[in-house]
This record gives sequence, C-alpha cells and structure tokens, in this order.
Amino acid sequence: MRRVIVIGTTGSGKTTLARALAERLDVPHGEQDAWNHQPGWQAAPTEQFRAAVRAFTAGPAWVMDGNYSKARDVGWGRADTLVWLDYPGPVVFWRVLSRTVRRVVTRQELWNGNRETLRGAIRADSPVPWFFRTHWRRRRETPALAATFPNLTVVRLRSPAQARAWLARQG
Repeated sequence: MRRVIVIGTTGSGKTTLARALAERLDVPHGEQDAWNHQPGWQAAPTEQFRAAVRAFTAGPAWVMDGNYSKARDVGWGRADTLVWLDYPGPVVFWRVLSRTVRRVVTRQELWNGNRETLRGAIRADSPVPWFFRTHWRRRRETPALAATFPNLTVVRLRSPAQARAWLARQG
C-alpha cells in the first residue's frame, strides 16, 4: 500500500483519515478539494485540475483524498489501494452538519481564501444538500465502479470505529 485514494461522502472524514494515513506511511498527502476550489469558490478548469492530480500522483508513494470524477481515471488508475469510508447516513449527516456549523461560526479558511458562510451553507451545492444528493447513490455505485479498476485493493470501512482500528494497524 503505497499509492492510496480515500473516498467517501462529503463530511465523512476523508481528509482527516488521509492526512493521518499519510503521516503513518510517511508519504505526501494531497487534497483534491484544495486543487478544485479556486478563489470565490470557482471550480478549477478540468484540465488544470487533472494536471494537479497527474503531478501529485506521479510520485512513487502518496495518499490523496477526494471523489472528483473529472480525474478519477488518473488517480484511481495510478493508485494501488482505495479506502472507502462507507458510513451510515445518520453518522455522515451529523458530521457534515456539525462541521458546516463550526466552519460558519469560526470563519475557518478552507482553500484559496474560501470560507463557508451561512448564506453559502444553504445553497444547493453546499455540503449538507450535497450529502442528500450523493450519499445513497454513491453507496450503490461505488462497488461496480471500483471493480472497473483491477489495480485497486478496496478497503471498505463502515464505521468511524472500524476506520480508527484499521488506521491503527497501518504503518
């Protein structure tokens, strides 16, 4: 396990787990959200985003988190392991809701000067509505999608406790 993708519904803890895993493995960590969310919450142009993913995944060892389909072929194609945080809906919902509230209240800077706002938190593409649009669909689609990448060993973690125990065994 030297080239790892961590996926999961928004708010599931992809970045937190990926950072911890990268530290345990002593390899670089890449966060797709940071490459995608340009100033003013503008999405990076597809080719610019794909170039960032290609550059990061060119190395011999890394951990990257994110669900972006616009560069899935690159990241998943170069990875050897897919770690899927497949938590129950209520667990992820409370995580994404509490994270959103915390970010709005603290005005935490995320990527490229972007901050979550109360107004932004109710937009259709904000994390809470996005969770409802994607969580159950991804649970259905991910097994078949992962099967199209025979290079991947899939690690499906179904609870935060299972993820903590798995992480403790790495490195």
